[in-house]
Amino acid sequence: MAELFTHTASRQLSQMFLAILFFHTSEYILAVYTHGRSKVSLSSLLISRGYLVAMVFSVLEYAFEIWLFPELKEHWWISNLGLVMVVIGEIIRKLAIITAGGAFTHLIRTRHEEQHKLVTHGVYAFVRHPSYSAFLIWSVGTQVMLCNPVSTVGFAAVVWRFFSKRIPYEEYYLRRFFGSDYLDYAGRTPSGVPFVK
Repeated sequence: MAELFTHTASRQLSQMFLAILFFHTSEYILAVYTHGRSKVSLSSLLISRGYLVAMVFSVLEYAFEIWLFPELKEHWWISNLGLVMVVIGEIIRKLAIITAGGAFTHLIRTRHEEQHKLVTHGVYAFVRHPSYSAFLIWSVGTQVMLCNPVSTVGFAAVVWRFFSKRIPYEEYYLRRFFGSDYLDYAGRTPSGVPFVK
């Protein structure tokens, strides 16, 4: 257990916990700023039971591997690559939220509301779902930062699967809300999640 108190473990684990704390706190603050406190609940922190299980598993993997294979965690170029992924994912996601403004919500809208506009500028000019691609980069980056091979693959697969189901569902409503404008936009702009049209 002493391995969890090494310089390597202290740095990598503290970076991950700070990344998680910043991500969820800033999501909540931006939701309050954009929609007002009365329209925002703790669900805006985006913490589900499955998410908690995944994060606990990643810490357990880290503890197990640093105990049995401490040299695995000393690949600083891999860990630093993960940190860069976390920062890039965070920046892109927050740009997506700020660019969309009132049109951005954490829950898929099934009814068109007045403030719900089709956003095609800023980061949305490059991908249709920048917040999803950013979360994919961010979440996988947290595991690359820990040099967790099992969780890296697991997070990539689970997050990709989640968005591969969510994107078609969301786009069904976007087509209903915005018609040919959305079809034109979708025709020229990739989804932002690999292998998801």
